[in-house]
Order: sequence, then C-alpha cells, then structure tokens
Amino acid sequence: MMIQDITAKVGPHKKSKRVGRGEGSGRGGTSGRGHKGAKSRAGWTSRPAYAGGATPFARRFPKRGFSNAGFRTDYYVINVRDLDKHFKDGANIDIETLVKLGMIPNAKLGLKVLGTGELKKKLTVVAAAFSATAKSKIEAAGGSCTEASK
Repeated sequence: MMIQDITAKVGPHKKSKRVGRGEGSGRGGTSGRGHKGAKSRAGWTSRPAYAGGATPFARRFPKRGFSNAGFRTDYYVINVRDLDKHFKDGANIDIETLVKLGMIPNAKLGLKVLGTGELKKKLTVVAAAFSATAKSKIEAAGGSCTEASK
C-alpha cells in the first residue's frame, strides 16, 4: 500500500478538535488545557526568550567590544549586466528610472552599481556609489558615471 492510496481515502485535511463540548466528548471540562493559571486562559502568550524568571540568556554574559553595524550605509545594488539587459543605447539611468521599472522597490536607500557582467551600451548612470569595476566598464563602453548623494 502506498501513501497516495491512504490519502485518497481519508482526504487531504485533518478534522479539527472540537473542545469544550461536554464531558461525553472526551474533551470537555478543561478542554485539554489543564487546571487554572494563565496558560489555561484565552489570549495568553509567552514572551519570546522568556526563561521562567531565570536571568535572560542575553544578560548572562558580559558585553564587550564595539560594532560599527549601526553606522553602515545600506544601498540597493544593481549590476551592469542588468543595465545592459534592460536599457537601450544612450539611456539616462537614475534611481527613479529603476523604481518605475520595478528593478528596485523604492528610492529610500541609495543606489550602488556593481560590475558583474558585460556592458556593450553607452549609458549615463547616476548613482550614490559605484564599484571600481562597474565604473571602468561603464566608461569603457563610452558611458559616464555621476555620483549623487542618496
């Protein structure tokens, strides 16, 4: 017998438990929640990482060092192969153009152009940042790179 033979007979969905429908049902009374306490009541949820009153995991160890993660500059990235694929020769490309085409979600972050792929078209690109390879590929194809603040 194969699993598809069994599921064809019993159906794809499991019946839900009907709790709190009398003692004779087998799930009456406390409806499988035990006796009293917050866990037995509707709307109770546990706070994530709550350790039952013990010292939380994050506070058990000393904090040391420093991280620059909060000072990082985030960019939407696009590669020169995507520019070559989606734009015609002589096109002017900026962040608003890419948002209209749906290539990036919005203009909240700056745009960074990376150098993956080949570029055979002359393009004028305005972005917050360029990688060295992207800049060289755009200029080698006869285009220009303009750095604009985000």
